[in-house]
Amino acid sequence: MHAESASETAAREIVIERVFDAPLELVWEAWTDPEHVRQWWGPQGFHNESCAADLREGGVFRLAMRAPDGNVYPCVGTFREIVPFERIVYEGEAADGHPCGAGIPPHATVTVRFAEEHGKTRLTLHTRFASAKHKLAAAEARFVVSWKEALERLDDLLMQH
Repeated sequence: MHAESASETAAREIVIERVFDAPLELVWEAWTDPEHVRQWWGPQGFHNESCAADLREGGVFRLAMRAPDGNVYPCVGTFREIVPFERIVYEGEAADGHPCGAGIPPHATVTVRFAEEHGKTRLTLHTRFASAKHKLAAAEARFVVSWKEALERLDDLLMQH
């Protein structure tokens, strides 16, 4: 068994950052309250029919995301770490399906970091895929574009509060 090199690690990771003009507590609530998550998760034009989250280590996150074409994409993950107002770590279920997994790719670990910056909140979404092949498949399925659209929807929601 060998240690993974930095280039091997980078070949499996995607990092997306966004600064919200909203306090940390509000951004945290938007990520942890299923009713809020239901309102912003997913790309433009998608609608979430349901969302449930057992926000504890080992708890499960489930969301049913309906695409404009009527297809429903299940989003299922397990929380691995919860550090209030700082970090959420979750993993996508092992079942392969859509390479983006409706935002939680199969066999991927996602770390969401929250940092307060002068009354604003920096959010860092770090996704580590099982392999470079999984990362490429997700990228080809518009993973980054979809997350940027979702974060734009989140920003719109935050501006309403």
